[in-house]
Amino acid sequence: MPEGADVELDLRLESVMEGVLVSGTVRAPWSGECVRCLEPVDGEVVAEVQELYVYPERADDPDTETDDEEMRVEDDLIDLEQPVRDAVVLALPQSPVCRDDCPGLCPDCGARLADDPDHAHDTTDPRWAALAGLLADDTNETGSPSRQTGMTEES
Repeated sequence: MPEGADVELDLRLESVMEGVLVSGTVRAPWSGECVRCLEPVDGEVVAEVQELYVYPERADDPDTETDDEEMRVEDDLIDLEQPVRDAVVLALPQSPVCRDDCPGLCPDCGARLADDPDHAHDTTDPRWAALAGLLADDTNETGSPSRQTGMTEES
């Protein structure tokens, strides 16, 4: 998320027996890089948030189970930062792309393939290099097909 960007919250706060239930939608802009071609990309993330803030007297009640990580109402205030951040981070795209059919970068030279769709390199797989040498050797005179296989006409 760009620093200083506005985050839009559309929340509903409901009073329940245990405390205050906060639910709603968070909208925030995001920016990053395409995972295929490293071009800048941006967009908007929309996330749902729902969190229960318990009243302090309810949290201290020995008859109720409390979780150390549960959110609490403190001095009639609630802190929305952590649940909003968690919701936005979970809704962000894991692998953002500039477009669905982004071809990415050339693995040999790093050129952006979207700029040059016909980009190619004439390389031979090193495992086949010895065989490529046989094709390029003009002095290698082979005889009849039976000589190539090592078979004679008598067999």
